[in-house]
Amino acid sequence: MKKNLFTIFAIFTGLSSFSQTATEDGKSLIEAYIGPLGNSLGAALNNGWYNTAKPHSLGGFDVTITANIVMVPANAKTFNISESNGGTFSGGETPTILGNGDGVSASYNAPTLLATPSDMPKGLNIPIIPLPMLQAGVGLIKGTELDFRYMPELPIGDAGKVGLFGIGLKHDILQWLPIVDKIPIDLSIQAGYTKLSSEIKLIDPTATISPQANLDVSATTVNLILSKKLLMFTPYLGLGYNSTKTTFNVEGNYNVAGLPIDVSDLTKIDFESKNNFRANIGFRFNIAVLALQANYTFSEYPTATLGAGISLR
Repeated sequence: MKKNLFTIFAIFTGLSSFSQTATEDGKSLIEAYIGPLGNSLGAALNNGWYNTAKPHSLGGFDVTITANIVMVPANAKTFNISESNGGTFSGGETPTILGNGDGVSASYNAPTLLATPSDMPKGLNIPIIPLPMLQAGVGLIKGTELDFRYMPELPIGDAGKVGLFGIGLKHDILQWLPIVDKIPIDLSIQAGYTKLSSEIKLIDPTATISPQANLDVSATTVNLILSKKLLMFTPYLGLGYNSTKTTFNVEGNYNVAGLPIDVSDLTKIDFESKNNFRANIGFRFNIAVLALQANYTFSEYPTATLGAGISLR
């Protein structure tokens, strides 16, 4: 992965010496290549927040280990270079970072600039993205539950490290609806925010210290949840809205083909926010204080969630 990230920056950092316009064009191609990874991570971050619509009662709590598994869709595995940023580049279909196969040649369509055609980096052939995390919830007053999620910084082989933190809230809305609150179901509104931060080492054969890139993903979700407890079995349904923002940040200067290049103009790229609606269906199974959960989310980036933990009240 780190070889690919350095390769794509080697293609476009040279453009920064020509003009700000060329730099912005280069950013669009970087986003097309890396963006599906941020969107996939965002889909994972927006899942696993709940396994029932019923908030904990005051002082009740749960501690759960979940794994959100994103199935990468076919349209996130390739993109057309010629369609990037209004046709400022020439080339055909090429893999994104999640796709498979070698990259094709990309040419910058600016005859006044001496930009040499370069091969896009290959895809890493990633069909699914699993993201584990630890989550805990505690019951407050008035049918309200406060949730936290966390994953400490973990190494990604020798390529870098990744960690996340999130906070969420769930609130029972039936309590505010006269008569309706007598219906034997649970209905809540839930919202959550998660921030994933990663550090990725890039390869520069001429550098004493490998340069570093940061891929940060912020994910926000708002959901309406309906559930019904049937003895030890609780099926639930959720309808909601997701928003994901990805920032790619690069530190330092690079040496490309023996030439020192200042990439200060490319040090931070905010990708276009990804917003979509979602629906998911799942169940929770309780054995005493042990709670097992599984659900599936229908969205542009389908996601399966599995979890196990302890739950009281």
